[in-house]
Amino acid sequence: MGTGRGYDRGVPTPRYRCTACGNLTRFDVTSTRRTKAFHHYTVGGDLSVEEVEVLADEIEAVTCRWCGPAAKVEEISADAPA
Repeated sequence: MGTGRGYDRGVPTPRYRCTACGNLTRFDVTSTRRTKAFHHYTVGGDLSVEEVEVLADEIEAVTCRWCGPAAKVEEISADAPA
């Protein structure tokens, strides 16, 4: 993407917790996203990607960065205490 804005709009952001070590902050998340975006090219050929809309977002795997794939990671509600 040319704008560097990423997929921060319209994508739910679940929180995770590792049940082995208690980690709440570092995870490797593997996902597949299908998006629709407006590609705007300048006359000089530079690309700016705007109006990114996420059509589908599937989380395939979540791995604890501290414990690795052997740990169990669970999704917690966004309003759960840290």
